[in-house]
Amino acid sequence: MKPSIPKGTRDFSPVEMAKRTYIFDTIREVYNLHGFEQIETPSMENLSTLMGKYGEEGDKLLFKILNSGDFLSDVKPEDWTDKNLPRLANQLCEKGLRYDLTVPFARYVVMHRNEIQFPFKRYQIQPVWRADRPQKGRYREFYQCDVDVVGSDSLMNEVEFVQIIDEVFSRFGIRVCIKINNRKILSGIAEMIGAADKITDITVAIDKIDKIGLDNVNEELRNKGISEQSIELLQPVLTLKGNNREKLSVLQNSLKNSEKGLKGIEEIAYILNFTENLPLKAEVEVDLTLARGLNYYTGAIFEVKALDVEMGSITGGGRYDNLTGLFGLDGVSGVGISFGAERIYDILNQLDLYPDNALKTTQILFVNFGEKEVQYLLPVIAKVRAAGIRAELFPEAAKMKKQMGYADTKKIPFVAIVGETEIAENKITLKNMLTGEQKLVDIEEFIRRYH
Repeated sequence: MKPSIPKGTRDFSPVEMAKRTYIFDTIREVYNLHGFEQIETPSMENLSTLMGKYGEEGDKLLFKILNSGDFLSDVKPEDWTDKNLPRLANQLCEKGLRYDLTVPFARYVVMHRNEIQFPFKRYQIQPVWRADRPQKGRYREFYQCDVDVVGSDSLMNEVEFVQIIDEVFSRFGIRVCIKINNRKILSGIAEMIGAADKITDITVAIDKIDKIGLDNVNEELRNKGISEQSIELLQPVLTLKGNNREKLSVLQNSLKNSEKGLKGIEEIAYILNFTENLPLKAEVEVDLTLARGLNYYTGAIFEVKALDVEMGSITGGGRYDNLTGLFGLDGVSGVGISFGAERIYDILNQLDLYPDNALKTTQILFVNFGEKEVQYLLPVIAKVRAAGIRAELFPEAAKMKKQMGYADTKKIPFVAIVGETEIAENKITLKNMLTGEQKLVDIEEFIRRYH
């Protein structure tokens, strides 16, 4: 039988791994620059930690792990005949693969709260698993790159996240727009038009305005049971245009009777006051159609769109007020974002934006002529590597054609040929594999030039 891998999972070749490592290293470097520290949590968590945190649909998408040993010992015959799957799962499985990095992080904060220095600035880059239906761009195993601050209410954290987003995409060379909204504004709008319970319907409708136009959005709102009077009050918000300050000015007027809405406007204005004075490469845009994880976020909401490719959100996040309340520790506010590594990978491939040195391939191959030459070469290669040049020695004294073919296939730019003449002169014959040019060079000179 031919070997295979589970649907929705992938193997990564050396080239793909080099590209992915470049992405993770770039993100990690920026996180470290801002004083964030890395943690890791186990691939599996107790199901009691995971269940009930993602809603009913999320619970179905959890990969559950069968108990070790006699996992059938607690199951009664009637449990099989009743086909009560949730109950059976509880009896057969105590653990599951993590679905995201957020719930494990909340569990980590509660478990380690006496060792943690608040505000706690953490990042986590690890795979997560979802028993989802695999399709293009959607996998059952994929990486998340989360960064959060917990234990601080300051909006200076939000300002810092705008800087982190800008720095990461600037390093990648991807042009982006950073969209920002606030959950309190969305709540204020629903409150202002007397439809606080219809907040989801309203935000879904606002989100479609560019696609289906104002009239169709209004019709959709009517179909959702929103009154004509409420729809009338909503018009200035639906037709919001202009720059960020102009948008906030219209909202200020529309939401003048909503304390919550005004608080949201004030929070966005605060973030803009600081980000406007920063040398950002990306544009920051107030966008009311953002309604990410509506039940989850309580303040600022972020989403990042690439400008040069058709792609959904490539980074998102926001402020949440009670992450750790799930585990009995109330009142810990946090804010965080997550970079979509898989989508960033696709964009960098599409736009061919990987720097030449990103792939960390071998820079020079030393030809193997036999033991006598290898005896001379090993200290030379050690010296070359000590200078930070990636070098390898062909393991066998194979035919020259085979060794050159190896260098060619691996796209190694230089080959060093060292025989009796070179050893006598303490030099190497350096062949440029791109141009075919060969010259005799001093080892120190080679190190100086290519280090």
